[in-house]
Amino acid sequence: MANGEWHGNDLDPNSQDSLASALASVADAAQETVTELLWQAWPLCPEHGLGMHPREDAEERLSWWCAGERSRRGPAHIHAAVGALDASGASIRTRS
Repeated sequence: MANGEWHGNDLDPNSQDSLASALASVADAAQETVTELLWQAWPLCPEHGLGMHPREDAEERLSWWCAGERSRRGPAHIHAAVGALDASGASIRTRS
């Protein structure tokens, strides 16, 4: 946060994890910080209003994934790549 507060696990700089795993750890920590300090989910799926979570695919690409199917509000889907959202959670690629 701007005031230096944070929440979540720190990332070991000597980690042997893949780049996608390291990015997932940072994304998880960002989500935990927002949840803990602001008491709200982030990022939210614009279609379902649900909090999204980072998910790695077979090619080690990391995306924000919405579990819409589990909520009975529509099918689960990938919304955007991690790093491709603006501050509001909208996909930079699809923003007009």
